[in-house]
Amino acid sequence: MNHMRKARVRDLRYDFKKVERMLQQGEEVQITKRGRVIGRLTPEPVPRHKMPDFMAQLREIYGDKVLDVSGADLIAWDRDRF
Repeated sequence: MNHMRKARVRDLRYDFKKVERMLQQGEEVQITKRGRVIGRLTPEPVPRHKMPDFMAQLREIYGDKVLDVSGADLIAWDRDRF
């Protein structure tokens, strides 16, 4: 496979950050020793958690209601109570 990157055993020992960057970019890395491939590192598939759409949930609950008082006014009023 030509799209695979190669790294030497020496790179794993002394320059692992380079190999780690390749893996984080989703590349598969062949590990070589004396010019021969001895192993292969594949990136761990990253589970993509979809963030909830909070604005859609608020619109579903409250619709297009507009408050008469701003949040800043409510906080100021609440602070004045004590």
